[in-house]
Amino acid sequence: MQDHPTDRPVRVLVIYDSRGTTRELAQAVLAGVADVPGAEPWERPLDEAQQADLLDCDALILGSPNWSGITGKLKDWLDYTGDLWETGELAGKVGGCFTAGWSRSGGTEATLLQLLHLLLAHGMVFVGLPWSDAMRESGSYYGATAHGEVRDVDRAQARALGRRVAEVALRLRGDPAAPSGTA
Repeated sequence: MQDHPTDRPVRVLVIYDSRGTTRELAQAVLAGVADVPGAEPWERPLDEAQQADLLDCDALILGSPNWSGITGKLKDWLDYTGDLWETGELAGKVGGCFTAGWSRSGGTEATLLQLLHLLLAHGMVFVGLPWSDAMRESGSYYGATAHGEVRDVDRAQARALGRRVAEVALRLRGDPAAPSGTA
């Protein structure tokens, strides 16, 4: 007998290039996923990630250091997901993104937009962050950010992103216990 999809937690995969302060932001994203009953955070630093992981998750959150765009290492890894693009196996899964860098004006939104583009190219459903007063200091509509040292406001935005992605994945799966509000 096949398991009904709601018989298991929604697996939210967080893949990130861990250089710089990105790992610290990833930990807050994972904590946000863990806040949602029925969601399971799944951490994969880029050096440990496998293409098969993308098939085994229900949602994907990508993170990259901001090097005025995503890192070449992450871009190279993602380039090898092209066969999944052709087959559409990621289409309909939920996605989100985050970045950390040293300069507020150093291209963080460009990095988020590159990650967003890759998720959309796979036909994924993108989840960003709604406006909040915290965005005066941290975050973007496109995802969570940190500039310089990771601060509490940055962790809060990253945690909110993890929660939102997990909640939307539960709702799209049709889970009757899925939260109906937004983070």
